[in-house]
Amino acid sequence: MKLRFIAVIAGLVMILAACGGPGGAAGSADRAPQAESEGQNAVPQRSPAQEDSPQEDGEEDTTTAQISTFALDVDTASYGYARRTLGEGRWPAPAEVRPEEWVNAFRQDYAQPPDDGFTVHVDGARLPERDEAVLRVGLQTRTSEAAARRPANLTFVVDVSGSMAESGRLDLVKSALGKLLDQLAPGDQVSIVSFSDDATVLASMTPLTAREELRDAIDQLAVMGGTNLEAGLVTGYQEASKAFRPAATNRVIVLSDGLANQGSTEWQAILDQVKEYAGKQVTLLTVGVGRDYGDELMEQLADNGDGMAVYVSTQEEADKIFATQLPANIELRARDAKAQVVFNPSVVESHQLIGYDNRALNAEEFRDDSRDGGEIGPGHSVTALYSVRLKPGATGQLAQTTVRWQDPDTRTPSETSESLQAGDLAESIWGKAPVRLQVDVVVAAFAGYLRDKKAFGMDLPTLGEHATRLATAAEDPMVSELVTLIDRARALG
Repeated sequence: MKLRFIAVIAGLVMILAACGGPGGAAGSADRAPQAESEGQNAVPQRSPAQEDSPQEDGEEDTTTAQISTFALDVDTASYGYARRTLGEGRWPAPAEVRPEEWVNAFRQDYAQPPDDGFTVHVDGARLPERDEAVLRVGLQTRTSEAAARRPANLTFVVDVSGSMAESGRLDLVKSALGKLLDQLAPGDQVSIVSFSDDATVLASMTPLTAREELRDAIDQLAVMGGTNLEAGLVTGYQEASKAFRPAATNRVIVLSDGLANQGSTEWQAILDQVKEYAGKQVTLLTVGVGRDYGDELMEQLADNGDGMAVYVSTQEEADKIFATQLPANIELRARDAKAQVVFNPSVVESHQLIGYDNRALNAEEFRDDSRDGGEIGPGHSVTALYSVRLKPGATGQLAQTTVRWQDPDTRTPSETSESLQAGDLAESIWGKAPVRLQVDVVVAAFAGYLRDKKAFGMDLPTLGEHATRLATAAEDPMVSELVTLIDRARALG
């Protein structure tokens, strides 16, 4: 998949290097809405079976394919871990850089829906070469007031193996758990499992009215032994299943460096067990910690466990996750959420999705509700960028985006769509496009540069110039941090 990404982003960024310098939600339905009529330039409604088949080498034939389908993903761990490695003067491993997680780590400004579905935002901008453009698909759910959410059953599975002895690592975890207890509601329940050579239940499912018992269990967390991640996960899921409440949000939260070295260390054996419990509506959150981190395993666990993956390296980041984000995002807005973008062949010569390499789906899987998608919580935004080559002078509808999801409780499917006209593209990515779209492009380009700097036409100084300008325009600390990260990458060569 790496070569596929390089080929995609190279076309985008090489054009960006040459330059120095909105849509609403449609109604929900149980089937996809038809495209608006635009004469011969309307997006054709093709059956899934009509999608072009892949080439023999496994790469998508983007010159003829009209449909792009992927499972939604709100992971951000790739960005969090790369931020740490750059801060320590290390270049991130290419396999650990997933551009979609970088973009999704940044704040967006999409409008929220009035209900528990999604708004679909589609915009884009032309690149310096007149027939090149970037297309942005933004999906947004409604935020939730903590007091209004359903109760939660949370099972924390905490790694206390020898590798967690890294200075401050387990202390960070214990502090974060303690602060989370202060944020949870009386109707919530918590179980705590630790694992090293084996797994130990330190607190079976306990109501928040008995916070002191839970604090005592947290105080018992101490470093020892190896890393039997399988034992920790199985025990955690068993505890979650025994206390399962149909009217509550049931979630397992694993805090680990992901460096399994005991029990079953084969990924598939662990993932199969995670999938089984996910099918029983017990979702998973993986929280990565530590200088040495099993990024790929933790990301795969989250994908297969109907959850998300985050990474924390400082007390500030841990407090943000556990004291602010997690309490507000415990429950779900959507299960098995997927997006499908249908491009108009009369307007688009070729397209390519940036990132989402391991979340790609076949077109026919979009409405196959047995096919796994992404689990999305309240207030989450998901962004996807496409590199698009336009046909010279073409006008009319450029693409139609549809998001499909299932109700978290009833599994009833719904869809909503939005389209974009070629004439609605901003005339210049750097001069006319919304600031947030410009930030997304710089973030994705920087991630791509770190994956394989030989594949890109936009160098680090150019990225730094755009990031510096945007940091002022966006008034966003994360964009200012991006400038620092680019500078550190430049220093590493």
